Amino acid sequence: MERTFVAVKPDGVQRGLCGEIIKRFEHRGFKLVAAKFLQASEEHMKKHYLDLKDMPFYAGLCKYMSSGPVFAMVWEGQDIVKLTRMMLGETNPAESKPGSIRGDLCINIGRNIIHGSDTLQNAKTEIDLWFKAEEFVNYEQVFKPFLYE
Repeated sequence: MERTFVAVKPDGVQRGLCGEIIKRFEHRGFKLVAAKFLQASEEHMKKHYLDLKDMPFYAGLCKYMSSGPVFAMVWEGQDIVKLTRMMLGETNPAESKPGSIRGDLCINIGRNIIHGSDTLQNAKTEIDLWFKAEEFVNYEQVFKPFLYE
């Protein structure tokens, strides 16, 4: 099974959307293996978004992401990075399809409520940045045989 990193951004937290987002992942059949609610420092966000450091919006993004609490999670499942990106929708909510998280729940690209890893390698890097090994919970989902062949 693959793992991916997902974070509800400060705008999603402030709007009370953590539960809705968790529900969508759980209904899909994915397994939550780690989660924490925190306010990240700007330095932490600079590390998280290091791959965007040359973009004109980098400084503002890091400042915004450290401006309020985020809900950081690690989810596990088959093809989870790809499927999570589909669930999130496009970075720009105006280009997101109805049924996606961004397509249903937000309007503005600068307040697109959620982050999800875009590749397996970035998922590993982000998970390692946000979580320690002892913060993961290992358990079996009782409905797993009804999800996977």
